[in-house]
Amino acid sequence: LYPGHIPTSPLQKALLAAGSAVMALYDPYRHDMVAVLGETTGCLALPNLRDKMKNHPEGYRILQERPRIRLSTLDMARLQGLPEGSLGREYVRFLEDNKVSPDTRMPPKFVDDEELAYVIQRYREVHDLMHTLLGMPTNMLGEVVVKWFEAIQTGLPMCVLGAAFGPVRLSTRKLQVLATELVPWAIRSGLNASCVLNVYYEQRWEQPVESLREELGIFPPP
Repeated sequence: LYPGHIPTSPLQKALLAAGSAVMALYDPYRHDMVAVLGETTGCLALPNLRDKMKNHPEGYRILQERPRIRLSTLDMARLQGLPEGSLGREYVRFLEDNKVSPDTRMPPKFVDDEELAYVIQRYREVHDLMHTLLGMPTNMLGEVVVKWFEAIQTGLPMCVLGAAFGPVRLSTRKLQVLATELVPWAIRSGLNASCVLNVYYEQRWEQPVESLREELGIFPPP
């Protein structure tokens, strides 16, 4: 159906989902297992996300033009030169501070629809932008907060699982902050915000982060 696609039966998908879930819970930083889990369990959530994009002017254009967020498509020097507080500048700062790269996002393999494969690819490539908009680092606490927001936004079982079981590795102090401040804020923002896949981020680099948060309906981070 697309380069790299691996056809699988429902039984094979179930086995892949179970195995990847166990490995992802054992080691949340196994991004390959998290990716497999997302693809094999997203059969209901991905069509819903695709429909949200199709019914939104900006989201529809993204589906038609299929932009990619990779080092080969980003003008890093230009983004670094943008004003403080702009989406592009803060995104590059996030990548530098957390030593991450957009090129680490795995291409889909097990989604049996070419358009839905792009939807989950797009979700993966804007994940770091969610960290930027939410003001969350890539440590376990930050990842759990982002997963709560994404679970509400996308309905992907992978996100729900990460939000529910991610906190087991946190200290008591961090759990208290998570339960009393961060999770309630992430849930309220996820429910209030419009679909984050309907933003053509590549054409918003100069927009201030605070302005984009307000436009989307994301409440200021606590």
